[in-house]
Amino acid sequence: MTDLHDLELMLHSETPILLIESLEERRLLQLFTRLGLQLAEPVFCWTLTDGLRRVEYATAAQADLTEPAEALRHIKASARSGVYLLLDLHPFLADPLHVRLIKEIAQSFDDVRRRLVLVSHALETPPELRHLSARFSLRLPDRNRILALIRDEAQRWQQARPDRSFRANREAVEQLSRNLLGVTESDARRLIRNAIVHDGAITETDVAAVSLAKYELLSPSGALSFEHDTANFGDVAGLDNLKAWLDRRRDALLQAASADHPGRPHGSPADRPKGMLLLGVQGSGKSLAAKAVAGHLGVALLRLDFGALYNKYIGESERNLRHALRTADVMSPCVLWLDEIEKGLAVGSGDDGPAGRMLGSLLTWMAERRSSVFLVATSNDISRLPPELIRKGRLDELFFVDLPDAAVRREIFRIHLARRGLDPAGYDLDGLAEASAGFSGAGIEQAVVAALYAARADSSASDAAPDTQRILAELAATQPLSVVMGEQIARLRQWARGRTVPA
Repeated sequence: MTDLHDLELMLHSETPILLIESLEERRLLQLFTRLGLQLAEPVFCWTLTDGLRRVEYATAAQADLTEPAEALRHIKASARSGVYLLLDLHPFLADPLHVRLIKEIAQSFDDVRRRLVLVSHALETPPELRHLSARFSLRLPDRNRILALIRDEAQRWQQARPDRSFRANREAVEQLSRNLLGVTESDARRLIRNAIVHDGAITETDVAAVSLAKYELLSPSGALSFEHDTANFGDVAGLDNLKAWLDRRRDALLQAASADHPGRPHGSPADRPKGMLLLGVQGSGKSLAAKAVAGHLGVALLRLDFGALYNKYIGESERNLRHALRTADVMSPCVLWLDEIEKGLAVGSGDDGPAGRMLGSLLTWMAERRSSVFLVATSNDISRLPPELIRKGRLDELFFVDLPDAAVRREIFRIHLARRGLDPAGYDLDGLAEASAGFSGAGIEQAVVAALYAARADSSASDAAPDTQRILAELAATQPLSVVMGEQIARLRQWARGRTVPA
């Protein structure tokens, strides 16, 4: 099945209005031109700049028909059947005159088969035209088509530079063809061309650049951000249970992501790893763990900002969420990080506001998704979350991230000292771990940072290093989180006991 075949079937239907949301105008014009020649049916194209013209032949446009109302009146008065492509008419659909003219043309379809094809990046159908309309979407290229595009662009580059040789890393080409799934053919060709044009090669560096360009192409709104710096579990102290749990599911997730490879086992979509919820006290390392999950799996990390999703207009918040989730589907395999999820989805009893509607959209996507998107939700207060979101089946496991014990605190000090160019062997790590009882990982990091600033201020040397005593002094000057938030932490531990798995 091809786009040309699908369009031919649509043109044989009895639907007078065809709606196409696409940015691939050139490709659509080529398809309709081929169809017009194949079916011996005239195809016309209207734009606000050029007016109305015949697309199968190089005929001049009727410049006096640039105004939408005049063009629609001309089409209505024509006794000749044909296909009329109206490009970017969407701003004029708010005008009752234009809507009425379109409706009258469509209602006379049985007498004269004048089919209107509205093409735009986005189309909101007026209610009075919905029963006369059908939507059509261009197919996205599959892996075989993307590989063909790569070969085509490589040949173009080689023909333009016969004195140079095109180079390609086989694994990079395979990865590039997977990463370009979900974008249009025009965008795929442009991204491939950009990857090749500078050095005549496809390498792992090109794959990373194309992945970033693909993300920016698919999510321009800012609600979904691409996290460039994913962490490594070597940067995360403790969390041994979580690491072991993830290791057991890593291959299953990556195999599911390769389902498009013939003969590669991937199992049922219902068996794929779905995600986890990290519940814990503030500053305990939940965000770092979310980044480390993506780094460990070797996939992209997308962070969903619920604050950027909300819109004052009814229905727009849910639309923004659905668009963000579709983008995550297209970017799969990936980790989708829902940070402090309770702030975006906390709903009350009988809540039918934006939070309730967005929860419904998210639950539907979680139940129906077939893509390899692994959810990592973090929360400081699970009591505000609806039970249907956190039940097994929606997510695979609930982990509780508690304040670190002495051994983990020792490792946290080692990591943060080494990260700042300080030799951990020169410090009393056991003493620091004992003195930091009740501190979170974030509190320990800030003690190291504060000691570093104090040492540089006292010595006036930019590379001065603090000693163990200075860090101990910073710890003594700060109240640990277990004291500042003692009551909240106690309630959180009480709830998590028996309900969650210690991370």
